[in-house]
Amino acid sequence: MAKIPQATARRLPIYYRYLNFLKDAGKERVSSTELAEAVKIDSATIRRDFSYFGALGKRGYGYHVDSLLAFFKKTLSQDKLTNVALIGVGNLGHALLNFNFHQSNNVRISAAFDINDDITGTIQNGVPVYPMADMQEQLTVQQIEVAILTVPASVAQSVADQMIAAGVKGILNFTPMRIAAPETVRIQNVDLTNELQTLIYFLDHFGPKKDEE
Repeated sequence: MAKIPQATARRLPIYYRYLNFLKDAGKERVSSTELAEAVKIDSATIRRDFSYFGALGKRGYGYHVDSLLAFFKKTLSQDKLTNVALIGVGNLGHALLNFNFHQSNNVRISAAFDINDDITGTIQNGVPVYPMADMQEQLTVQQIEVAILTVPASVAQSVADQMIAAGVKGILNFTPMRIAAPETVRIQNVDLTNELQTLIYFLDHFGPKKDEE
């Protein structure tokens, strides 16, 4: 299989989510044009994205919903449960605990960590909150390899270093700091301020056109 471009990889969960809607609606097949209208991605891009995975559809027939859904379910590891740690239970951390990926059956926050004695040792939205002193031990014992980082920027790197030492391989970084990590660790940065400023910039200069990348 050819190496998948990052832009394509970002779109795969969008396709998967809409295919689930189609399945729930009892639809058996879908064309790239129908998909394009629904997810607001042009049909040529969809066909190119799908082409990286081989012959997923038939010309004149489109795509079989169940087959395509099963394929992307496996490709996106939706057929197994991934336990995720939340590091930092401040305002954003609490919001993420409240959300806890309720619409996903394959991802859940299973452990949270904080320095606040008022919440450590408690259960928040069904998730146990441990003191930061226990983080490395619990990450190792629970074999958690994915973590969400929402700590203050001043301690982001040191906390990330501890997480990585405990075996974390992927970090969703909500802090403004750009974390230094070995090549064996993948960092996904989510800078909400930057995203909002970028949105405002594009609105001011280019109008309300959807960014499909």
